[in-house]
Amino acid sequence: MTPLAITLIVAGALLLLVVLAHLKTSRPDGVPLKGVHPYRRMMPYIMKGRNESVVYMDSYIRAEKLLEYIAEAGPTFGANITHCVVASAAIGLAENPSMNLFVSGRRLYRRKGRVVTFSVKRKKKDKKAKIGIVKMAVEDGETFRQFCDRVNGKIGVERSEKKTGLDKELNLFFMLPRTGLRIGVTIFKWLDYLNLLPGSFIKGDGMYCSAFVANLGSVEMRAAFHHLYEWGNCSHFVCVGDIRDTPVVEDGEIVPAKLLHIRYAYDERIDDGLTSRFGMDSVQRCLEDPYRWLGGLESNGTVDRPLWPHPEGDVPDWPEGINNTPS
Repeated sequence: MTPLAITLIVAGALLLLVVLAHLKTSRPDGVPLKGVHPYRRMMPYIMKGRNESVVYMDSYIRAEKLLEYIAEAGPTFGANITHCVVASAAIGLAENPSMNLFVSGRRLYRRKGRVVTFSVKRKKKDKKAKIGIVKMAVEDGETFRQFCDRVNGKIGVERSEKKTGLDKELNLFFMLPRTGLRIGVTIFKWLDYLNLLPGSFIKGDGMYCSAFVANLGSVEMRAAFHHLYEWGNCSHFVCVGDIRDTPVVEDGEIVPAKLLHIRYAYDERIDDGLTSRFGMDSVQRCLEDPYRWLGGLESNGTVDRPLWPHPEGDVPDWPEGINNTPS
């Protein structure tokens, strides 16, 4: 066999592999969405990146009940505003499943499970401390108290001296020269585009999530409009500010109120602005009445509830397997 023939065979085999890779639709973290309107199917080709597709929205939340709730839930099972916002976001994603989508490889996917990543200071109230990130998947039937226990366990690891899996991965990457690092990032993005990125990598990376929550209020800052990341497939960034005394109008009169300011950034390619408004309303509803939606405080007569939407006054049976959490 001549060298030319060998070259042609190898080139043909490589071309076939590339074609087959582009046809692959399965992913460890998502299921391809069927029946997508042609207009929405075209959007990822017109708006190729998340920041080309980002929409910013504001939300102002009455925080009187939230502060009262945290004053008791904090000493009882370690809940704070970050816990409440993350849990409320998980309920909002369940109530509005079309918000739990993401774009990858120009295709629209429904995410397996409700996965929320949030940032924490590795030392409390230390402005110079490094930022750590915690990625949490809400488990089937999990209550807010159980969720807080798991979150606090992970925060404890982030605030310890131990190197996390992310720390080790980044240190490995930084052993490469700058050109090698750029090539490596490009290769990983390409593998992700073709749905060939290993599930173990996706599971450990905080940017492969339903939403990212950053609580700037913990360092007494106002909420900021934050961009989305082109790495990973996170479709929502939730930026939480501090709680401030603010005059509001009620029944035609100006009254004092404590307002929590939250700013959202979301990828318009997954669904329209009306649906995002519904998602924000779900989060607001939970935070403005945490006793009913989060529960877990026996002294107030509130029962433990699964982090799932429920009618007023009703505690539903958890729909088994509905979360479809990836292993």
